Amino acid sequence: MHLVAESASAPNPLVPSVGEMVVGLIAFTILYFVVAKLVVPRFEQLYKERTDAIEGGMSRAQEAQEQAAAALASYQAQLADARGEAARIREDGREQGAAIIAEMREQAQAESARIAAAAGVQIEAERLAALAMLRHEVGTMAADLSAKIVGQQMADEAAQRAVIDQFIAELEADAGQEV
Repeated sequence: MHLVAESASAPNPLVPSVGEMVVGLIAFTILYFVVAKLVVPRFEQLYKERTDAIEGGMSRAQEAQEQAAAALASYQAQLADARGEAARIREDGREQGAAIIAEMREQAQAESARIAAAAGVQIEAERLAALAMLRHEVGTMAADLSAKIVGQQMADEAAQRAVIDQFIAELEADAGQEV
């Protein structure tokens, strides 16, 4: 019993005394006002700055992304223009090449015609020269033959030439009638 009586008169360690309660309440109030007036506004300011920085960074990133997209679109348009220009230049080159080829063909055909005409003139000149030489040879042989047949030679060369020309003309006339 003695134990129960002592425990009733001893203060309960779980219940604080009134003085401790008052000192604790005053300290809590002071601490609350210090935290409410100094710490909380600073935290709010830091929170706001951080939020602004994050949102600003996001908006700057969004702007940069939009600028990059605009630059990409611009570069793609320039690239498409450059490709179109290159295709046009290639087509112009093909057309110019075809025109040059056609011009060269015309020049080659003209040169070929000129060479053929010159060759024709040369062949005709050679034919006439061969014909003249042949007439001379035939004339000489005819004169020799007639001299052997008749027994005398024509003394006048002009008369001899006239006879030969008449003989050749008759041969040509006969050849023209046969054809």
